[in-house]
Amino acid sequence: MKNVTLVLGASLKEERYSNKAIKRLRSNNKQVKAIGLRQGIVDDVTIENQKIFYEDIDTVTLYLNPKRQKEYYKYIIALKPNRVIFNPGTENEKFVKQLLENNIISEVACTLVLLATNQY
Repeated sequence: MKNVTLVLGASLKEERYSNKAIKRLRSNNKQVKAIGLRQGIVDDVTIENQKIFYEDIDTVTLYLNPKRQKEYYKYIIALKPNRVIFNPGTENEKFVKQLLENNIISEVACTLVLLATNQY
């Protein structure tokens, strides 16, 4: 059963929203995988610095600007997540079209707000 969230654009810096999202997801007992520029650990989540093919991803939550997303289009689609969340600043109409063509739901929202309001 798919129930894992992939944080794409994960950061080791505590002030970054991707870092806060990892912590909040874990405090809500969500399973998390993370990919960022630098390897490291946030709470109990290992941040990888390369594309790893995970088979159980339900949600990809993006913390990459649209320009940086381009290199991940095929990767994300190949993961076959149920949805992709475009956090503030990551909105990307071109990618949304590709996701829809591949039957992947896209949502322009804030992961932190969704978690805080029990809508995740």
